[in-house]
This record gives sequence, C-alpha cells and structure tokens, in this order.
Amino acid sequence: MSSAAQRHASLFLPEMMTSRRKRRSTQHRMKQEEEPLQTGWASDKWDQTLTKAEITLFRSSLKQNICVEMLREGFHRSFSELFFLLNSDQDRRAAAEPGSDVRLQTPLDEQRDKLETIRLHLSRAEQAERTGSWCTVCEQRLILGQYFSAPEDLWLSLHFYHSCADREREGSWRPASEARACMAELYLQQGELEQARQQAELCVKQAEDGGWLDSAGRPLRLRARQALWRIYSRLADAPLDAADYSEALTLLHKGHSMAAESEDKHIEGEASYRLGLTYQSAGDHDAARQFFNSCMQIYGTLQDVDGLVKSYKAMAKSIESGGNLHEAVQCLETLADISRSNGLQHHLADAYLRLGKIYCAKGQSQRACELFLQGYQAASELEDVTLLQRAQVSVAVARARSLIRKYSADVEAASPGALQRLLAWKEARVRQEVGTESTDDSSTAWY
Repeated sequence: MSSAAQRHASLFLPEMMTSRRKRRSTQHRMKQEEEPLQTGWASDKWDQTLTKAEITLFRSSLKQNICVEMLREGFHRSFSELFFLLNSDQDRRAAAEPGSDVRLQTPLDEQRDKLETIRLHLSRAEQAERTGSWCTVCEQRLILGQYFSAPEDLWLSLHFYHSCADREREGSWRPASEARACMAELYLQQGELEQARQQAELCVKQAEDGGWLDSAGRPLRLRARQALWRIYSRLADAPLDAADYSEALTLLHKGHSMAAESEDKHIEGEASYRLGLTYQSAGDHDAARQFFNSCMQIYGTLQDVDGLVKSYKAMAKSIESGGNLHEAVQCLETLADISRSNGLQHHLADAYLRLGKIYCAKGQSQRACELFLQGYQAASELEDVTLLQRAQVSVAVARARSLIRKYSADVEAASPGALQRLLAWKEARVRQEVGTESTDDSSTAWY
C-alpha cells in the first residue's frame, strides 16, 4: 500500500472505530433502558453478597450470637450474668419432674425477645455502673424485674429485683426501694412470708425517708404498708389454727396499724373485721364489738353493702353471746332491712332464721314460727338446697314447740275451754287415723 493510501486509511479507520464505539454505546444504553429489571436484578445479586459476619449469624445459635455481641461491645460483666442465667435455666429444667410445667416451658436460650431484652438492659446497667450512675443501674434492673411478669419467669423477676436492691449499698435509690416492694408482693404470692415481711419492712423505712413514688405514680410508703397488712394477716393464720389467740392478735394489731396508715379505707375495714373475729373467737366480745363498730362506720361511709352485711352478722353474734338478746334482735332486724333493700335474699333468709332462733330461746314460739316462715319464703327464691332444708326444719321445730306448749298449758289449766280444745284435737286425730281427708293442719287449733 502506498504511503498516501496508508494516510487515507489512518484517517478513515479512527472515524469508523469512533462510529462503532458510539453505536455500541448507544445500543448498550438502549439495552439498559429496555431491560431495567435484568440490570437491577444483577445489581441486587451483587449487593446481596453476604459478609463473613453475616454468615456467622446464620450458622451460630441465638445464644452464641448474643453472647458474642456482648463481648464484642465490651460488656463482659453482662455476658457473665447472662451466661449464669442460661445455665441456671438449664439446671432448673433438669431438676424438674418429667411432664412438669418447668419441663414444658421453652428454654430461655431459644427465646429471642427475652434474650435481647436482657442484653439491652444489662448492657445499659453496666455502662451506667462504669460512670457511677447508680440510680440508672438500679432503674435498668428494675425494668428487667418488671418485664418478666409471667408466672413461668418468676425466678428471673426475683433475680433482677434482688440485683437491683443489692446496688443500694452505694446509696439509697428509689428503684431499689420499689424492687423491695415488688419482692415483698412476689414472696407473699409464693407463701414465703418471712422473706416478704423483711422486704416490706425495709421498703417502708426507705420510702418513708425518701418520699418516693413507684413506677405507676403511687406512694411507695403506702404500697409497702398495704403489702405488710396482707403479710401480717397471713402470718396470723397459723396461730389462729392452733388457737393461739395471743400471738394471732399481736400480728393482727400490727397489720391493723399498717392498714390504718395505708390510707386505704377498704383495707382498714377488713383489718378491723379480722381483729373483731379473732377477739370473738377468743371470747372477748366487748373488744370484738369495738372493732365491728369500726367496720360498720367504715363500710357505711364507703357504701359497701357486702362489708356492712358481714359486720352486722358478726356484731349480732357477739351481742347474743354477751346475753343482750334485745340488742341482738335490733342488730339482726337492721341486717334484714339492708338485705331486703339490696335484694340479698340469701342474707335476708339467714337474718330471719337467726331472729327466729333468738325468739325460740326467749320462749316466744309463735313469733319464732313467723320469722322462720319468712326465712323459708326467702330461701325458696334461691337455689340453695342447704338453706332451704335448714328453714324447713326450723319451721317444723317451732310449730312443734308451739303445739306442745299450748297442749301442756291446756292440760294444766283443766278449764272448760281448755278441755274443749283438747277434745277437738283428739277427734281430729281420730278422723286422720281412719283416713278422713282434711285440708286443715292439726296444729292450727293452737295458732
């Protein structure tokens, strides 16, 4: 090829190459515009390439991932505590009976939400501990104790409440005192009364000094006093069962003091009622009446009908035991009025039957029979077979006593009128024996 031709080709070829490049570029751009989904898919595929750390998350267990994360972030104490709790869960499950509720529960190391919650708040507590923020440390542990509120998580709740209260060696903190109130309530539920009392008494002392409110905005000092009343009341059950009234009254008086300071009138009324019953069982009816009077005043102010009814019943029993039947009748008549006006048929029937019993004791069989009949009518409206049978027996006994008393009186009198009544009764009895039907009750001659 001549030099001129070569120069011409060299000028021509770059233009061709440039043109081809432009066409290819345009075609490539058009292809991208026509096939955006394919291009996006390729880009997504490239972006979805997993890292080594992400692969480890899939290959490792939930327990391993959370523990490694805590260690990577530098929370070694939190890791140790979580590892201890996981081992404790394994131990308690291994020690449980086959088929028990503990065995049927999902293991802690398989519950992501619980593990993540523990990791989060333990890490925050450890971070706060490093800076000396002890109130925050207690707050984070209190949150964990409240989080594990399900019955199967009671052991976790107590662990975190204890760890919260233990931090108060660095000072007195509101969350630590609230943790003690929570522990007192949990121990009371479990029947561990001495531990409950210990925690509640400490909480009362600390909350009194601090004037704190709990997480719900209630004064901690009042909450702890309410718990102490329930604890003392439960502690009194054992000596009451053993008829040790002295010990029972000592505990119940402590409980009554806590109830009075709790600013809860319902609790104060219940504490007074319990003391009244105990004095009643001990035979001190004067002291019992004082506390029953307190009950009636409190329940009357609260318009608590059920409280009033049980207070009047107990008061009537103490008055009757003291021998003042007239006052006992007045008390029971008030009880009957309250029951009738509030549609409490069961209590109304009981009041009438108790009134009839008092009139029987006073020798007024006619009035007793009337009251027993009223009790029977009230009991007939209920589905309480036992109460109905009791009313039927009471009516029958009252009628029999009335008949015998009047028959004996006629025999002793021996007057013409008395003799006529006796003869009439005898003739009626003869007709009944020979099968003569009679719609009249043979005892009506003496009513």
